[in-house]
Amino acid sequence: MYQAQEIIIAGFGGQGVLSMGQIISYSAMKEGKEVSWMPAYGPEMRGGTANCIVIVSPKKVSSPIVTTFDSAIILNQPSLDKFDSKVKPGGLLVCEQSTIITPSVRTDIEILMIPAVEQAVKMGKRQIANMIILGAFLERRPVVTISNVLLALKEVLPERHHHLIPLNEEALQIGQHFASEHLQSV
Repeated sequence: MYQAQEIIIAGFGGQGVLSMGQIISYSAMKEGKEVSWMPAYGPEMRGGTANCIVIVSPKKVSSPIVTTFDSAIILNQPSLDKFDSKVKPGGLLVCEQSTIITPSVRTDIEILMIPAVEQAVKMGKRQIANMIILGAFLERRPVVTISNVLLALKEVLPERHHHLIPLNEEALQIGQHFASEHLQSV
């Protein structure tokens, strides 16, 4: 049986922060898990700061508000500066490599630096960088299955974007590959 996972996802608006949280949440619900998704964003939305707290648990979630996290998915430097110290010892920090100027120096957590934007640009669709990051996260913390992520995408993405689901699946697999490669080099 898996343990509860308290996750913070943070970055700028427009990077797919909130949709990543929604996808994890919808996927977990499909698997019969208890979920909490709590978004927070600045008034300017795109370009402003955005984050969401996602809790996936085998039991009822007692409170959606937590101050320390099992995992952090970070998409920019200001978010790393804010949330780096809030990852519990033994936790996981997944960062988008190109947006981090000063990486975390913590030695009590696992840190993955993923070149998601670079890879997404190579794939011809910068907007799927968040799916590469999500794939890397799920490789290390399989709180939901990729098959349920793909089902959740059909609910989260507007129907006019459903033709992009195969590209999103490829992005998830690339992220998983990056995370598994990193494991071998540690």
